[in-house]
Amino acid sequence: MAGDDRIAYDPQPRRPAWGVRVPRRKARSTQLPLLVAPPPPVVCISLAQGPGAPARPTVAAGQRVLCGEPIGEPAEAGLPRVHASISGRVTHVEPRLVAGLGVPVPCVVIRGAGDDERWPGYAPDPAADGRPSPELRDGIAAAGVLGLGGALFPTARKLATAAGTPVLLLNGAECEPYISCDDMLIRERADVVVAGARLLLAALGGLRCVIAVKTDMSEARVALYHAIQAAGDPRLVQSVVTGKYPAGGERQLIELVLGREVPAGGHPADAGVLCHNVATAAAVADFFQRGQPLISRIVTVTGGGVARPRNIEARIGTPVAELIALAGGYQDEPRRLIMGGPMMGVALATDELPMTGATNCLIAATGSDLDGTGVDHSGAEMPCIRCGDCVEACPASLLPLELLTAARTGNPGELTRLGVAECIECGACDYVCPSHIPLTRHFIAGKAALRRGHREDG
Repeated sequence: MAGDDRIAYDPQPRRPAWGVRVPRRKARSTQLPLLVAPPPPVVCISLAQGPGAPARPTVAAGQRVLCGEPIGEPAEAGLPRVHASISGRVTHVEPRLVAGLGVPVPCVVIRGAGDDERWPGYAPDPAADGRPSPELRDGIAAAGVLGLGGALFPTARKLATAAGTPVLLLNGAECEPYISCDDMLIRERADVVVAGARLLLAALGGLRCVIAVKTDMSEARVALYHAIQAAGDPRLVQSVVTGKYPAGGERQLIELVLGREVPAGGHPADAGVLCHNVATAAAVADFFQRGQPLISRIVTVTGGGVARPRNIEARIGTPVAELIALAGGYQDEPRRLIMGGPMMGVALATDELPMTGATNCLIAATGSDLDGTGVDHSGAEMPCIRCGDCVEACPASLLPLELLTAARTGNPGELTRLGVAECIECGACDYVCPSHIPLTRHFIAGKAALRRGHREDG
């Protein structure tokens, strides 16, 4: 191990100079055990699962379906299937709004029968980690597994693109305030995460799997240590990283744990690494160990605006309002409902929207929740004083104050030269800006303008 630079890692990386210290605000949602929610009366399941074309619906209104039954087939090879998350009858197949997306997408609406009858089409395969890598990847695509860290990138396609990459890096270092779903997953199901790590490693054809957690996840760290020891697999190791934000970003985690830099415009595989979220690993294990495709995920429901913050394993397609109710309902008149964390999350206009695989956290935010988290830009914006705080905080080594000028003037050449495409939209620059300038918003707009320009030129 020590002599092979391809798989060397740091078990306790240094604290980086970049980034910011943000309030954790996770304690309230980790006091109660994980709640496995009952199947809701109605689900609305998106057929648009991350990048790529939406799945083709294979059911029609009036049809009865079972929990776990395929309801959408991928439009392209390597994309995931979509499955019914409850048993019942299909009522609609039509475009609808879902949480986190601002435009309607194709959806399947199912009204539950109340029996939660399971589809028998997938059988457990406890010896799956001995199967050839291509077969494992086909199974992962059939299971509908997606990147549950939020990007929803198809897991099987990601594995195929990076086949043979020596290091698998599992990200359990959720660094945003409030979000604790990965923490609770590792605390209560570390053995499932480890089983999924071994399956992903086999599907990749890799040599080592590093599972990263944060210094302040003490219970999860202990649970993971014992699960790795119980597995008895020397390829699996743990790395404990700083709680500084955004240490959980993909490229930042690779830099900290492996000492490698992903080249600009490149992918982690270019640095000999493939990253997946710990929840993705658990979903892979659920499929091969239990025969259960991706029909649910853990969601942190928190904020001063809910009575009993906690983590809930909920069926995909569950209305947000149902999750709020399971957390004790609203209190103290929340000012905003946020999906995701306060740094990178999006505001939801209504709690009637259904959750998706990307819904890792719901914050019913009161005024005190918004203070000091970087999400509230109600303070008056002032001119940039060129203090340089944003430059020090930027984890991508960019010059946000220069990018701001290029974005405001709509200068595509300068935006490209200054590397706006490398911005990870973490909001660290917003957080430290004494002038209350929403820098990230300008950079997102700048990147969108560049993409439009490239399409028009092409």
